[in-house]
Amino acid sequence: MSSTAIKLKYEPIRSLAFGSIVAGYTAIGTALEKPAVIFSIQNLTDKQLMFSFDKVNDHFTLGPNGVYNVDCNANKSDRSGALYLPEGTIIYVKRIGTPASGSVYVTAAYQGV
Repeated sequence: MSSTAIKLKYEPIRSLAFGSIVAGYTAIGTALEKPAVIFSIQNLTDKQLMFSFDKVNDHFTLGPNGVYNVDCNANKSDRSGALYLPEGTIIYVKRIGTPASGSVYVTAAYQGV
């Protein structure tokens, strides 16, 4: 393996249990510590939920057992800059239906050396 290789490193997983998912937006764990190049959001509850990146606007919804996966550099060309979810980003969730079981999870990976 080359000493110039870029490693994929992971931040600790973030989660929020069903009982903490309320009608207003709640943070799923803490802010990202590093810029994420790959991230996944899982709704492993039993109800439809809404997600936001700014705690104000609805950005996307996930049904029960739904997954939102993003590889920011999947289609990167040599002419484009790096695409990433900035450090400090907090992902928020609110209920559409009221979940009775499960949790939501955020997994984030970043480029390391």
